[in-house]
Amino acid sequence: MAISSLGIGSGLDVKSIVSQLMALEQKPLAQLQTAASSINAKLSAYGQLQSQMANLQDMAAKLATPGNWSAMTVTASNAAVSGSATTAAAATSFSVEVSQLARAQMAGSAPLAPAGSPVGAGTLRIELGTWSKAGPATFTPGSAAAVNVQVGATDTLSQVADKINAAGAGVTATVLKDDAGERLLVRSSATGEASAFRLQALDTGGAAITDGTGLGRLAYDPANATGGLALTQTALNTQATINGVAVSSQNNTLSAIDGVTLNVSKVTTDTGPVEVSIKRDTAAAKASINNFVASYNAISNALTEMTKYDAATKTSGTLQGDSTALGLQAALRRMVGANGPAGTAVGRLSDLGVEFQKDGSLKVNDAKLDAALVKPDDVKAFFMADAGASGANGLALRLKDFAAGLLNTSGTLSTRSAALKSAADRNTKEQERMSDRISKTQARLEAQYSRLDASMGKLTALSSYVNQQVTQWNNTKS
Repeated sequence: MAISSLGIGSGLDVKSIVSQLMALEQKPLAQLQTAASSINAKLSAYGQLQSQMANLQDMAAKLATPGNWSAMTVTASNAAVSGSATTAAAATSFSVEVSQLARAQMAGSAPLAPAGSPVGAGTLRIELGTWSKAGPATFTPGSAAAVNVQVGATDTLSQVADKINAAGAGVTATVLKDDAGERLLVRSSATGEASAFRLQALDTGGAAITDGTGLGRLAYDPANATGGLALTQTALNTQATINGVAVSSQNNTLSAIDGVTLNVSKVTTDTGPVEVSIKRDTAAAKASINNFVASYNAISNALTEMTKYDAATKTSGTLQGDSTALGLQAALRRMVGANGPAGTAVGRLSDLGVEFQKDGSLKVNDAKLDAALVKPDDVKAFFMADAGASGANGLALRLKDFAAGLLNTSGTLSTRSAALKSAADRNTKEQERMSDRISKTQARLEAQYSRLDASMGKLTALSSYVNQQVTQWNNTKS
């Protein structure tokens, strides 16, 4: 009969024996597991370094972007004038005086009562153009075609306003209601003299209504009709001078200087000229330098932590003694601390106020950096001078190329990560093979000691029987 539990037959502690033997068998597996933890930690560390190096590459690329150094800014002595400038603008200064702001034409009807009653059938013809400034009212149509708005016999003033707004004719309509009745307010959608409007009323036969009756109450055509809308605001252009030269604009934006857009919001006849300066905008360059420093410090601090050895606690960093990591740390420090390209006014990063600290990190002296950026072209040359050879290039170009070399498929960081990944895969397969062998060994040992236990149990039983027989025999003899 088979024994189902270990150590039942003879009292032999089979379970303890097999457990102790298996502890010896498990030691190589434990060693593999420890090695796996170390490999995975290093693999994770190199993944972190790759990510941080990619970020440093991005920051260097921004420092090597021409637009980062050619941005222009507009400053004005009075909030009445503001503006923006593109890289096409030249550094300069000038004075601006604003005598008139652009306005849209506005006109309104007399009260129509009772509210909600029909205004009369016909057609409202809307044209955009320019009204004469002096003499008899004369309208010069613009290039856009006239727009006809059909008005039904039962249409109310609100319905007419809705039709005008839906027509896309370059004007907007609003109905104003009070105790006197309803008024139609019409306004040009855009400012400027050329966006003025003429609104003609035609009866159902197509003849002009000029006497201010019916639909003619909504007309605005002072050259040909009476009794329609009353002008409440004339269309005007912005009128200004730049260094005493007159300029005009349909809206409140002046684009008289290449690359510069000026926005005017007030007339300056009472406050006097507004002084405007166009100069290089160094804010973007300064931000890029600070971002570069932060990115460098991130990878530098990571390398320091990964490669350190703490004698007090006798603990090592993940990559302590790793030649690749130590070499990378040294190479980065040499490159960042090196001289700039020959012939440039800025010799080192420290000339910009970017200085090494005792722990190997960089720190920005804002006052010194601001002083250096007074001559942005000198700082630009330090970072992005391109001499055709990497050794003579600006720091940003050299760092960008250095990072690209480390990160490409045959680069140091990529190949080291690939090697660690292969080692991790081999370790996993070896653990699987060893675990399988250990399982088979345990099964074999349990079977062997179970058989031994059974055999010893039989021998113990036989011994007990023999002893019993001898005792009985001796008792019989006596």
